[in-house]
Amino acid sequence: MTLDWSLILQIAGVCLGLLYLYLEYKASILLWVVGLVMPLVHGILYYRSGLYADMAMNVYYILAGIYGWVVWRGAPRKKKHVQITRTPRSLVLPLAGCFIAVDALITFLLIRFTDSTVPYMDALTTALSIVAMWMLSRKYVEQWLLWLVVDAVCVGLYIYKGIPLTAGLYALYTAMAYAGYRRWIKQIKD
Repeated sequence: MTLDWSLILQIAGVCLGLLYLYLEYKASILLWVVGLVMPLVHGILYYRSGLYADMAMNVYYILAGIYGWVVWRGAPRKKKHVQITRTPRSLVLPLAGCFIAVDALITFLLIRFTDSTVPYMDALTTALSIVAMWMLSRKYVEQWLLWLVVDAVCVGLYIYKGIPLTAGLYALYTAMAYAGYRRWIKQIKD
């Protein structure tokens, strides 16, 4: 009997993803701890599935997890914790510009240097995830809206690439992104 590594990775990824999602919904700093392990599992799964931008994205998730932990803990001298807020209007255009630039770069790299069968969707979800993860580290409530789009697109993408358990996790992520957005809206401190 041979081990089905894709299935094992999907199960581990789903379990870690559910824990991460619960901790994010609760706005718990522990999400960053899970966020350091989960990208290793998903990175291997995505590589084996030919989702190269999603695989590379997990390196970013590890770095963003370290950054998010530091930011949420507060500066060592100030000990001021980040509060849930709305995204400042002054950041909307820079964030949109960042998304467009990253999406274009990743699309180019995937088309030019890989055998990806889904370069546009892989780049789209990766670029949006980069922006959403940074917004999460700042506790901007609108990060949930970006995750809503990413998660919904990933459901179809992962079904297409033959990783249905991970697609199921992202279907749950889609519903929880909506619930998380509503919960965080209620928690905004003015």
